[in-house]
Amino acid sequence: MRRNAAKLRDGTLWVGVNYWSRTGGPLMWRDYRPEVIDEELTVMRDHGITLTRSFFYWPDFMPAENTLDPEKLAHFDDFLDRHQALGMTTIPTFIVGHMSGQNWDPAWRDGRDIFADPSFVAQQEWYVRTLADRWKDHPAVAGWLLTNEIPIYGHWQSRGIGTIDPAAVTAWARTLIDALRSTGATQPVSIGDGAWGVEITGSDNGFRIRDLEPLIDFHGPHVYRMETDEVRQHLGAAFICELLGPIGGKPVIMEEFGLTSDYVSEENAAHYYRQVLHNTLLAGATGWIPWNNTDYDELWNQEPYSHHPFEMHFGLTDDRGRPKEQLREVRRFTEVLRAVDAPRLRRADTQVALVISSFLEKPYPFTQPEDHTSVFAHTRQAYVAAREADLPVGVAREADGLPDDCALYLLPSAKQLTAPGWRHLVERARAGAVVYASYFVGEHGVQRGPWWPKLDETFGVVKKLRYGLTDPIEDDELRITFQRDFGGIRAGEELVFAVAGTENSRTYLPVEPNGADVIATDAHGRPALLARPFGRGQLVLCTYPIEHMAAVTPRVNPEPTWRLYAALAAEAGFTPEVTVDDPRVLVGRMEHEDGRSFVWFISQHDEPLTVKPTVAAGTLRDLTGQEFPAVELFPYGVVVTELTRD
Repeated sequence: MRRNAAKLRDGTLWVGVNYWSRTGGPLMWRDYRPEVIDEELTVMRDHGITLTRSFFYWPDFMPAENTLDPEKLAHFDDFLDRHQALGMTTIPTFIVGHMSGQNWDPAWRDGRDIFADPSFVAQQEWYVRTLADRWKDHPAVAGWLLTNEIPIYGHWQSRGIGTIDPAAVTAWARTLIDALRSTGATQPVSIGDGAWGVEITGSDNGFRIRDLEPLIDFHGPHVYRMETDEVRQHLGAAFICELLGPIGGKPVIMEEFGLTSDYVSEENAAHYYRQVLHNTLLAGATGWIPWNNTDYDELWNQEPYSHHPFEMHFGLTDDRGRPKEQLREVRRFTEVLRAVDAPRLRRADTQVALVISSFLEKPYPFTQPEDHTSVFAHTRQAYVAAREADLPVGVAREADGLPDDCALYLLPSAKQLTAPGWRHLVERARAGAVVYASYFVGEHGVQRGPWWPKLDETFGVVKKLRYGLTDPIEDDELRITFQRDFGGIRAGEELVFAVAGTENSRTYLPVEPNGADVIATDAHGRPALLARPFGRGQLVLCTYPIEHMAAVTPRVNPEPTWRLYAALAAEAGFTPEVTVDDPRVLVGRMEHEDGRSFVWFISQHDEPLTVKPTVAAGTLRDLTGQEFPAVELFPYGVVVTELTRD
């Protein structure tokens, strides 16, 4: 199975920053100070950042219909020239009606619908065409973005979910991109909407990524998640990159991520940046544009900072231009990119597939919102467990058709999969794969139960369910004991899982074996894990929703699902190239086109760790060529090595 790590057309990687000058924030074009621009850009360039994402604050650039402000245009001319003089480029963003906790309408909008009013769309079309025509040939223009987080501008109360018409959005985007291209502009273009569509979140905000994908040149996720678990936080952006990658095989650019210094210490801010940068690289991202370049303490009385004061402190530098530790972290990341020649890296193919039910994104009739959003939660938790097991997992979206070339298929806590999807997985087992699924009835009471056709026949069991009733998990923890060796887990070993969920979802599946082998039992002697040999492979059933329970439990990772996934991989005959026996250290590998292989070790622990890797074939050396027997990691640290084939 191939995993996406597509690059932009010229093969470069973007390492940039979202940019407003500290002298004005969104209003910088009114008080344009070239000497400050030079100073700020130079600091970024000296820390490895060679690109900015810039913004046309719409009310200023277009004060009236069919009218552009000549002073603001001249300022942007100068802005581009200063980028060129420093060897930098920028991505202009056209429609900036939302920014940092506030929406701003141009004075002439008059309440018209952004996406569907013909006269208002025509004004946007003229605006995009005219600005693109002015700057399309400037060497400092690296790409274009239509907007900044426009679902929030479209309807801030709902963030567009259920209130913005997808057909109107797609037609609007096509109109504006056609206007851009009509000028002869050839640079990459994307929407700037945050990639928050139903294909990622399970909630439809009108910006359907599959409909927009044919129009754009890259996906641009904006990730600012609040989490209850440290590892889920560190891998959250990476999982979104994984979900986006299969949709059209387009490059994934981390268009926005970051944090405010008001929420976190500088040391922990650097840890977060390090985790996001390296984990998203391993997840296929080929560009990083954090929010943002500087703090805005002098703008304390200017909206949006007056009412959202934490927005003043997302900067990589403070308001005096002092680099924060997170900027130094970006510089260290760029040094790694150079050392491994990152533009020529690719992700290794994999034999481990994480199945994403099409219920995440498809508007199947008579389903509930939780049916969609739970797919994201459970597959993300499964992704965490697979990474803790050092498995090079690939995302397999049912909506695209499941791959045929994997040894292991993971279907975690899935209430729903289509009948063709189930048939495909059964055929993969017949052909020799291990197919794993865990029981889950949903978080709500509507059609509560597993929508699994022929569950008994598929898994070699007799289910003992009662119609309309659940079988609640009454223990405070789930303890399962293995009755025989399974992968790397020995007979007699016990795994202990957190128990959690709603009155509906905190439920197990009572079964009796009928052709399946009982691999593990719970504390009451009931089957908890069963395997049915089928064809040349096997079908493995977990009778507890272990991924769901972990997904809704705070501060749970690492939890023992990683042991189960490692055992499943061993049963499938798959051995990672490099692994460690500590789930607090994640291992990832990338291949260079010249045949070299590089291995990342990423700590999820707040204290120093030393691990001794197990290498299937070859020798690990540091990037200077020195062999070493163990990897020493500082708190939340990253070590990159080369795997040489001796």
